[in-house]
Amino acid sequence: MSVVINTNFAATVASNNLASSNAMLQRSMNRLSSGSKIVNPADDAGGLAVSMKLSAAAKRSGAAATNISNSVSFLQSQDGVLKVTGKVLERMGELLTLYSDPTKNSDDLANYDSEFIALQEELESLTDETFNSVALFGTSGLSVPVSEDGTSTVDIADKDLASTSGGVGNLIDSGVASLADITLTDITSALQAVATYRAENGAEQSRLGFAAEVLTVNKANLEAANSRIIDVDVASESTQLARWNVLVQSGTAMLAQANQSAQTALRLLQ
Repeated sequence: MSVVINTNFAATVASNNLASSNAMLQRSMNRLSSGSKIVNPADDAGGLAVSMKLSAAAKRSGAAATNISNSVSFLQSQDGVLKVTGKVLERMGELLTLYSDPTKNSDDLANYDSEFIALQEELESLTDETFNSVALFGTSGLSVPVSEDGTSTVDIADKDLASTSGGVGNLIDSGVASLADITLTDITSALQAVATYRAENGAEQSRLGFAAEVLTVNKANLEAANSRIIDVDVASESTQLARWNVLVQSGTAMLAQANQSAQTALRLLQ
């Protein structure tokens, strides 16, 4: 074997191996300290692009689920008002029946009318109820996105509670000032409308509930898929860290050993 001074091939190889091992050691340390498999785009450019899309889709799914929850709250508030409206109408029907009793005197009838007027005012107030400043009734209906891409929607039908055809409008009209001004048909028609609205409301709540379940499952699966790409496997990476740590130490020792070869040439010159 030739002995040279200007070139130390063994030291060059050892230095390159040490630099490579040290770079891999630093990468393992970065992965474990960050918890991410992709610390820099160069680690996995394609994987990073897919991860970003999956992460964005998962966040949109979460936002859509939040919107659905808000819409369900809207419907629950709407149903609460409809339930109270039904009770008011039932009491009006009871008053109208009592009002028709021929044994009641004018004072009795006036008392019934007083309660009827109070119930009228309550009905009118109920038709104006809002949820976060959005009218519960008399709107053009709402369209709720139920998918992360916004292509699927659930429509919340318009429920015109104050309508004179299929609502309580005939009972709160300005021309109605007494129980004598209404008929039992006005009340039963209004009750039927409220019952129909509550049935529609329940169906809409049910559909939104199923849509929320689908979004929750999709969000979980998107997050799981993203995790497989972006999250570091601590057990596997810890093994790699130990490997690169040993190689760095052995590489350092071998580089020191290779650098001693120049001393052989010096001893030959003595």
